[in-house]
Amino acid sequence: MNAKLATREEWLAARIELLEQEKELTRRSDELAQRRHELPWVRIDKEYLFETNDGVKTLDELFDGRSQLIIYHFMHGPNTPEGCKGCTFATDNFNGAEAHLSAHDVTFLLASRSPLETLNAYKKRMGWTIPWVSSGGTDFNRDFAAWTEEDRRNGTGWNFGTPSGAGVDVVHDMELMALSVFALEGGVVYHTYTTYDRGTDALNGTWGLLDRSPKGRDDGVERDWPRRRDEYPS
Repeated sequence: MNAKLATREEWLAARIELLEQEKELTRRSDELAQRRHELPWVRIDKEYLFETNDGVKTLDELFDGRSQLIIYHFMHGPNTPEGCKGCTFATDNFNGAEAHLSAHDVTFLLASRSPLETLNAYKKRMGWTIPWVSSGGTDFNRDFAAWTEEDRRNGTGWNFGTPSGAGVDVVHDMELMALSVFALEGGVVYHTYTTYDRGTDALNGTWGLLDRSPKGRDDGVERDWPRRRDEYPS
């Protein structure tokens, strides 16, 4: 055991000191949330067609009668045919949130490049209820969650994620775990926010729990983690 030992009084003093820093972080987080809300919107005129369980839909139809749309770019495509373990881990934490978001005028879904049939099979295996659509026949992933080899070579594109953090070769996988947000107003779709890679950490409750555990995220944990839920030893 490498932990520092203390009396209850010493622990309480240290905890109160840390509490002040936690409160400052909360205040700063609230400020950043407001800055996100104040980002300018970009009008989307390009048409995207998605395969869904209710037929082919356009981007505006994915809103499903609501004015806000959050799409998690799940890495499941030609170069990730088994589905990304990290995206699977994240989606385990998202599952169930869609009911609460729907009641708050927000539609939440997953989008991937694999065929819809493949996505439905994986969704059933994982026991998820979140809607999942296929963007494989569109430029949607390219436009919002990917570099291409040409982008990397020419220094173009605006994806600001960190490919090394995802543990994938983004040049060839052409995707990165990401979250994109859209608004629908007056029949027009607008892009309002996107984040990549570790920018999605705050959305995963398990990371928050580990950050409050004595050993944190990594100390003493085997490298093959996280796994899919059905791949851990029983």
